[in-house]
Amino acid sequence: MTTAAEMLQSEFASYADVVCAHATERPDDIAVVAGDRRLSYAAFDRYGDRIAAGLQRDGVQSGEAVSICGLNGWAYAVLWLGILRAGGTVAPLAQSSTPEALALMVEDCGTRLLFADQSILDTLTLPDGVTPVTLDDDTAFEAWLPEEGAEPEPVEIDPEQGFNIIYSSGTTGTPKGIVHSHQMRWRQVTAFGGLIFTPATVALLSTPLYSNTTLVSFLPCIGNGGKAVLMQKFKTTEFLELSEREKVTTAMLVPIQYKRLMAEPRFDDYDLSSYLMKFCTSAPFAAELKADILKRWPGGLVEFYGMTEGGGSCALRAHEFPDKLHTVGQPMPGHDIRLIDEQGKEVPQGEIGEIVGRSGTIMKGYHNRPEQTRDTEWYDEEGNRFIRTGDVGRFDEDGFLTLMDRRKDMIISGGFNIYPSDLEAVVIEHPEVDEVAVIGVPSEDWGETPVGVVVGPRDAEAIRDWANAKLGKTQRLAAVHIVDELPRSAIGKVLKRELRESLKLG
Repeated sequence: MTTAAEMLQSEFASYADVVCAHATERPDDIAVVAGDRRLSYAAFDRYGDRIAAGLQRDGVQSGEAVSICGLNGWAYAVLWLGILRAGGTVAPLAQSSTPEALALMVEDCGTRLLFADQSILDTLTLPDGVTPVTLDDDTAFEAWLPEEGAEPEPVEIDPEQGFNIIYSSGTTGTPKGIVHSHQMRWRQVTAFGGLIFTPATVALLSTPLYSNTTLVSFLPCIGNGGKAVLMQKFKTTEFLELSEREKVTTAMLVPIQYKRLMAEPRFDDYDLSSYLMKFCTSAPFAAELKADILKRWPGGLVEFYGMTEGGGSCALRAHEFPDKLHTVGQPMPGHDIRLIDEQGKEVPQGEIGEIVGRSGTIMKGYHNRPEQTRDTEWYDEEGNRFIRTGDVGRFDEDGFLTLMDRRKDMIISGGFNIYPSDLEAVVIEHPEVDEVAVIGVPSEDWGETPVGVVVGPRDAEAIRDWANAKLGKTQRLAAVHIVDELPRSAIGKVLKRELRESLKLG
């Protein structure tokens, strides 16, 4: 049998096969910790076999989607393995979605089985032909499984076969299914093998298993033989306690989680010396927060900038470039990042443009949406395929990328381009402001005008006057609204469309 180490040196191997190799070589090592459950690689692998056999028993064919929807847990983790071993495509769905959106996603991916927490199943009206299986009741889940020792029929995996369908957060409308291939995921598994992810790795995962933010740590961790510690819901003290008890070496967090951790009064009381590296992605990451983490939290800090769709990614090794904390770093090796204007032409060095990228990690396309797939593509003069991010940025003279904003969030007021992030950077400096989002609203005089939405202060007019005294003439806020909290997705992105709707701002 090919060893795990040999597989990880190859251009392609299946995720299910490398897990089997780890289980054969190190059966007693822990693969997954979830609550009071600790699954060894041998147990993890056996569950993968039983799930795959159960799916085949129920008629699931190679390439067919199987959906999961629930909070992180041991059953969720083993389902990923079992579905892939059966040759299926994993379609994990956000449990925070409305019942209507979930039903649409279930229908779109074409699953015949939905593994979901009972509280979710209670709200859903499933399409005909979809069988529900309760995920968060061990007795019910075990009842669905074939008996111990069941083995699936072997399945040949094509590298270009669908590995997963990740549905977008819906921040820009109806969620789209982003299809990743086995080959793409294998490249991610092996990219940091031997560096960040090894058999000695202990990765703490506190974001949902339906999110690509989580999967870019979970899959390489397990694929390289490490231990994945799953949290059902993020809580600062629980995160810190787990970090200390499990001697965590790495974690992928989103900025709002870092912010809450660093504000935790007892943060400095915990022993975090086991940390070797921390990662961040998915939302704007303030330079001041990065600096605080570098000062108080052992281990390195890397910020990744990229999209679930793939394309090109940047990485900022904050511990190596403390003078570049305002940027998202440089293009990763093998990643081609360019900036284009509204006409699709590349912009000169130092100018602002939409970010497009290409690499070996790029989506196959949006599931069942060829036109929207084409809309997100850009081709250079040689015919190379890039993915459009919808983000606007600028490279500095050292090749570090600074993000300005989402292109759709840019405000055009009186003919001037206004970047909300510039205004947010000013408003957040006010000592009473905890969080801020700036959005554009219709204006008869200017076309659009910026409005601030803040958490923290009591006097909206005072905040507006304070900010406008520091902003340029074309940037001044027309109004400030005070809210208890900003609406966010499960991975911390501010939902500006939802904010506009809730405040009836156009």
